[in-house]
Amino acid sequence: MAGILSRSPNKALPGGGNRGPVPPEAGGGGGGGGRGDGDGLDGFHQQLQRYRLGLLFTTLFVARRGAGKFDPLTGSFNTDWAPVTLPMKVLLINTAVLLLSSLLVEIARRAARMESILVAMGTIPGVRAIRQTSLWWAAATLLAGLGFLRGQFHAWRLLPVHGAYLRSGPSSTFYFLLTGTHALHLTAGLAVLLYACLAAGPRHSLERRCITLDVTAWYWHFMAIMWVYVLLVLRLMN
Repeated sequence: MAGILSRSPNKALPGGGNRGPVPPEAGGGGGGGGRGDGDGLDGFHQQLQRYRLGLLFTTLFVARRGAGKFDPLTGSFNTDWAPVTLPMKVLLINTAVLLLSSLLVEIARRAARMESILVAMGTIPGVRAIRQTSLWWAAATLLAGLGFLRGQFHAWRLLPVHGAYLRSGPSSTFYFLLTGTHALHLTAGLAVLLYACLAAGPRHSLERRCITLDVTAWYWHFMAIMWVYVLLVLRLMN
C-alpha cells in the first residue's frame, strides 16, 4: 500500500484506465497530411512531360520534313517529303465529336462531385434525394469517344485512295504515327470510362466514382487539346 502511494503521480501507469489523454505529436497528421504540395508538384511534372512529348514530336516532324540532299549539278535542294492529301472534312467532323466528348466528360465529372456530397444528404428525413446522372454522362462520353475512333479509322481508309500508305513516304508515315499514337492513348481513356460505367466499385461507391471520373476527365481534356495540336501541325506542315 505504501509502495503504491509513494509512486509519482506524473508517471504513466502501464495499461491503466486512469491515464490522461496523450497529447498529439508535433508535426502529426499521418499519411493524409501535406498532400497538397505533393499533388501539385506531381501534376506539374506530368504536364511538363506531356509538353516535352508534344515538343519532341513536333521537332522530329519539322526536322524530317526539311531533310533532303543538295544537288550540286542543278543547284537545287531535293527532298523526299511529298504532301499528303488529308481528308479534312472527316478530320474536322472527328474533331467536333472529340470536343463534344470532352464537354460530356466534364459534365460527368461535375455531376459525380455533386453526387458525392449531396447523395448522402438524401437519407435525411425531409431532404429530397438527387438523381444520380454522372454514369449516364460517362456512358455518353464513351459513345462519343468510340465515334471519334471510328471516324479516325474511316480517315485512315481514305488515305490510300490518294496514294498515301504507311510506307509510301515519310509524310504519310508521320501522319499514321501521330494519329495512331493519339488513338492508342484515347483508347486507354475509353477503357477507364468503361470501368467507371460497368465495374462494381464506381457504380456503388460515390467516392470511387468521383475519383475515377475526375482523373479521366482531366486526361480526356488533355487528349482533346493534343488532337487539335496534332491536326494543326499536320495541316500547316503539309
